[in-house]
Amino acid sequence: MKDVILVTGASSGFGLLSAQALARAGHTVYASMRETTGRNAPRVAAVEAYAKEHGVDLRTVELDVGSAVSVTAGVARVIADMGRLDVIVHNAGHMAFGPAEAFTPEQYAELYDVNVLSTQRVNRAALPQLRKQGRGLLVWVSSSSSRGGTPPFLAPYFAAKAAMDSLAVCYASEIARWGIETSIVVPGAFTRGTNHFTHAGAPADKAVQAAYDDGPYAGVADQALKGLAALEPADADAAAVAVAIVDVVNAPFGKRPYRVFVDPAQDGAEEVFRVGDRMRREMFHKIGLGDLLAPRTRA
Repeated sequence: MKDVILVTGASSGFGLLSAQALARAGHTVYASMRETTGRNAPRVAAVEAYAKEHGVDLRTVELDVGSAVSVTAGVARVIADMGRLDVIVHNAGHMAFGPAEAFTPEQYAELYDVNVLSTQRVNRAALPQLRKQGRGLLVWVSSSSSRGGTPPFLAPYFAAKAAMDSLAVCYASEIARWGIETSIVVPGAFTRGTNHFTHAGAPADKAVQAAYDDGPYAGVADQALKGLAALEPADADAAAVAVAIVDVVNAPFGKRPYRVFVDPAQDGAEEVFRVGDRMRREMFHKIGLGDLLAPRTRA
């Protein structure tokens, strides 16, 4: 069945790769991004060219995940065009790199806004339609950093992705009786094929950063980045995340995996997540709410 899919943060990286792959799989896909008539106008043109070249239904929509007004308008546009909305891919996010102390509280707040609060804006705009339909799917692009090895100098990003993953877990049980499924895709640290590391934010407090750069932590930043890159197999391909998302969307209703791991470096997140997810299942059965672990058929 062809679904109508909205992918957030789809101007590049996992978002663009996923939007393209989903469109090639036969779905109607809206690659959302901000500033479609400004800074990202070339991206819009590239998406249109890709759709024409491959004969797929891949579109763009103006949607700034940092603005409730923009999110509401973008979701409304999709529903007005298609009459429905089946799948949301929560992909929008941003990384920051540097000593935790050197980031200001305001920088932490900005990163939480992009990685966590943005999903809440999109959900509040989209879930009324999915609940009305009695069927839908939320795909959350998490990160192995939420539970796996946590190298230094990535604290703001790790904390934000952990919060986003926890929100996804909580949403899963609260929308299941509406017939809405949840799948959490957990990529590892892909250092190639995305702009995460290239466009990572830097600490605003340069004096504190200098204290770390020149003191006992001199060289740690380079070692952390080189170490992460070395863990990544030479054949690691960020497109594998897009393939995993397509597989989730194409799976039958009620059979979609709750969590999928795409981590070539194997940083340990899968092992830790499996324990936590098992404890979650056990708790729900103990309190008599085991039915919330799977979506209810309502349509």
